[in-house]
Amino acid sequence: MSNTIATDPMRRRRVVIIGSGFGGLFAAQRLKKADVDVTLIAKTTHHLFQPMLYQVATGIIAEGEIAPATRVILRKQRNATVVLGEVFDIDLQSQTVKSQLLERTTETPYDDLIIAAGADQSYFGNDGFAEYAPGMKTIDNALELRGRILGAFEQAELSDDPAEQEMLLTFVVVGAGPTGVEMAGQIAEMSDKTLKGAFRRIDPTKARVILLDAAPAVLPPFGEKLGNKAKARLEKLGVDVRLGAMVTDIDDDSLTVKYPDGEIARIESQCKVWSAGVQASSLGKILAEQSETELDRAGRVKVRPDLTIPGHDNVFVVGDMMAVDGVPGVAQGAIQGGRYAADAIRAALKGHTPDQRKPFSYFDKGSMATISRFSAVMQVPIPGTKRKFETEGYFAWLGWLALHLVYMVGFRNRLNTFVNWFFAFSTRGRTQLAVTEQQVYARHALTELSYLERLRLADDERAKAKKALEERNGTA
Repeated sequence: MSNTIATDPMRRRRVVIIGSGFGGLFAAQRLKKADVDVTLIAKTTHHLFQPMLYQVATGIIAEGEIAPATRVILRKQRNATVVLGEVFDIDLQSQTVKSQLLERTTETPYDDLIIAAGADQSYFGNDGFAEYAPGMKTIDNALELRGRILGAFEQAELSDDPAEQEMLLTFVVVGAGPTGVEMAGQIAEMSDKTLKGAFRRIDPTKARVILLDAAPAVLPPFGEKLGNKAKARLEKLGVDVRLGAMVTDIDDDSLTVKYPDGEIARIESQCKVWSAGVQASSLGKILAEQSETELDRAGRVKVRPDLTIPGHDNVFVVGDMMAVDGVPGVAQGAIQGGRYAADAIRAALKGHTPDQRKPFSYFDKGSMATISRFSAVMQVPIPGTKRKFETEGYFAWLGWLALHLVYMVGFRNRLNTFVNWFFAFSTRGRTQLAVTEQQVYARHALTELSYLERLRLADDERAKAKKALEERNGTA
């Protein structure tokens, strides 16, 4: 089944935005009063506040608070249309985008295109690791991890084997960037405080949390000083931080790690979290096949100074998909890139030509990472200098809370999150500890269904080809 979304080209300019993350959503909102028709295509129904996924995974907040429905956000923006589907093709020549939802294919024409499809978890060529160590990029990932974490405690409670209990109560987080640090800190706090006394046969406070990274430092982008502060705080929480540790293999109940001195060790653990790398959307490869676009090692698009691709002044790439020196893969980079692209389109409506565009300039508002309750690190550039203000501890933690409330979409979401934070941080209790069997096993079932569906489609194609050949032979 297929259909085409089209508007009258004589009436208004058509702007298509791929992705409902920070880059895509803020670009759409920037075009609210522009004389254009905006079509936002996304593979999920929601806008995800990804920096707070770890709080969903560890039971602090509900998924709905960081994933409001995109349609609801844009319902009052009359020039915006939301299309649900995963984009699988972009035709730069005919200026069309193809997306798919189940068996329905939709073709959407554009005059201007903003690609903000984001990035996926990277396993550095070892995609099989994903089966045993979910990433932290989607709501599904977070809910699955919540189920795996709490499920490990439940299994340990039922076990009579001390060795099995130790394996079940060992949690391994791979990647010592902001997500990994935040995740490790929260698992440690949940084990030590929230679940204390909740079981009768095991002591949750004796759970082990191990943080692994092949790099020699914690939070490398923050520098040595703050990285060491974060490491010290994690170790005070009981987290076993192991640096220079490269994961070479993962299975159901263990990881194999190689250290710089050549030592190879096996860590017994059923619950693993992967937060070690990112890989840009595969749409970058589609652009590279049709233009002179180049990609970096992570699959990000090497855009021109105005965030467009070579030979196509109307195709912008923003967010985690763009490779721009000095622009990190964080929410602020995506927001500023999305707004820049929208402003360029608005300027074009007033007669401005592409060569009149000023190069995209990223304004670094600083970086933050929370470690535990009352503890975070913060790094903010000092205007007019090359220096940065650095701090850690309670005030950095308050700054982290305030900033994330500001960028959260919707007053009700902010209020609910604030209430949950107050409860979690004042009583150590967590209101979102419910898990279901579907949350834990659905990803594997969907993967299997997807594989079977691909086999079915392949069989259908072969059957059509065979029938066409027989018809030609019969005609001859």
